[in-house]
Amino acid sequence: MAILKILTDDNPRLRLKSQKVVKFDKGLRQLATNLIQTMQQSNGVGISAPQVGELIKLIVVDVPEDMDYEGSPGFKAVVVNPEIVKCEGEQLGEEGCLSVPGWYGEVKRFKDITVRGQDVFGKPVKIKASDFTAVVFQHEIDHLSGILFTDLVLPNTLHKAKAAEDSIKDEIEEKVGETI
Repeated sequence: MAILKILTDDNPRLRLKSQKVVKFDKGLRQLATNLIQTMQQSNGVGISAPQVGELIKLIVVDVPEDMDYEGSPGFKAVVVNPEIVKCEGEQLGEEGCLSVPGWYGEVKRFKDITVRGQDVFGKPVKIKASDFTAVVFQHEIDHLSGILFTDLVLPNTLHKAKAAEDSIKDEIEEKVGETI
């Protein structure tokens, strides 16, 4: 296993279309394992092969339990050649990306989707996802076409995350103000 370097939005490889996987071998399974480890190390909930410079259709999704709605189950998947075959509803939410560190913005996505693809051994998989998990799937599948969330962000919603020390400073000032 290895932690891979995540490409950032200034790298033109992120804008290229990925190729369909036709060879389901040990190398593909190793890449999937490395993607999982890289995503976890970076505190992400999803990652795609193009984000580490591999232009193949492979994504990893790992949404922790209760991240979406209280009581919702966690969801983990590695999907090869994923495609959205059904979508319904709309939702609006803030997104970020491991390849666009520190930036966030509002993106309109489908609320419910069905994804078809294959596992790392080539067996067919069909996944139904809703809410935040559906957002993660759509975000990662976009990467396979060279699309970044910043291409889809609603006008005037893209913003840089507040630095941690600014956030702590604001919190302290708030608490001091409450005690006076």
